[in-house]
Amino acid sequence: MKQVKVKIQDAESPVMSYQCPKCGYFEFEDSSMKKAIAEIKAKEEILQIRQKIIKLSQDRLGMYINRDVARSLNLKGGEEVFVSVPDKNHLVVSINN
Repeated sequence: MKQVKVKIQDAESPVMSYQCPKCGYFEFEDSSMKKAIAEIKAKEEILQIRQKIIKLSQDRLGMYINRDVARSLNLKGGEEVFVSVPDKNHLVVSINN
C-alpha cells in the first residue's frame, strides 16, 4: 500500500490515505480523517442570518437581533456591547462578559 496525502474539500489539513496501485483499493487514516471532519463541522456551525438595517431617526441606523440569537448569547435589553469594524465588509459585535 502506498501512502498519499489527500486534500478534502472544506478541510485545511490533508488526510493520509493508503492506496493500492494495483487494485485501486484505498482507506483513510482514522486520526487524520477525524481531524478533517472536525474542521468541516466547525465551518458549518457558523450561524448566518439575513437581516435588514432599519432607520431609527435622521442619521441613526439600527438592526433587530433575532430572539434565537439573543437567547443563545444570553443577551438582555439595555446591555452594552462593543462594536468594531475590521474592514468595509464586516461588523463585529463583542459581548462584554
